[in-house]
Amino acid sequence: MFSKVSGPVRLADQVAAILSEEIESGRLAEGDQLPTEVALVKQLGVSRTVVREALSRLRNAGLVEPRQGLGVFVLPRRTRPLDLEAETADTKARVLQIVEVRRAMDGEAACLAAIRATPRDLARMRQALDAIDSAVAAGGDGVEEDLAFHRSIAESTGNAVMVSTVRYLGEVMRGGIRITRANEARRDDFIEAVRQEHHAILAAIEAGDAEGARAAARRHMEHAASRLQDADDGFWNRAEDLDVDLDPTP
Repeated sequence: MFSKVSGPVRLADQVAAILSEEIESGRLAEGDQLPTEVALVKQLGVSRTVVREALSRLRNAGLVEPRQGLGVFVLPRRTRPLDLEAETADTKARVLQIVEVRRAMDGEAACLAAIRATPRDLARMRQALDAIDSAVAAGGDGVEEDLAFHRSIAESTGNAVMVSTVRYLGEVMRGGIRITRANEARRDDFIEAVRQEHHAILAAIEAGDAEGARAAARRHMEHAASRLQDADDGFWNRAEDLDVDLDPTP
């Protein structure tokens, strides 16, 4: 029924995507039983651990239900909560899509932050930005610090929905951010460009320049996309070595 999976994308992600597509397309309909765990292992050429993780994702997404002693069955179709965890982020097209989403979200968050940030908010943003510089200087990738900086901007908007959305997107986009920063770390001029772009965002927010902050944040993401476009095939072929994982755990 299924072909073996391989490649740089995490195997559990691939298996979850394959099974989800079968369900969403209707090829596996409501009430249908999925192939047994043993059958999936054999057909897909993966381990039991991979199959179990993929099935766990489908269960959490409300697509399937395990029944003790019987197997795993497809649940009735319904409006399902947004679930980006099963999406993969270690292909060029996918990472660029993530950058597009961040451009919209980060731009609006920076704009609102310039209008609403308190002195305490500004101090927190400055501290988060300094932490990125310190992490990079110490040889780290700065991923966690990068996420913290953008969260601090969202938190200063006073918009609880935006804070929750940015926090959620940041967690599920962790893999894409890691790849983006790994690409930027290849060249000293990239590292310095990213540093200047971050500082430009904060400077506009500190100046209360809403449109300037929005433009700086969007420009940062546009330049990030451009830097990714410049990465050669060898970089993308090494993506699996970055241990990309979108599970929302630190």
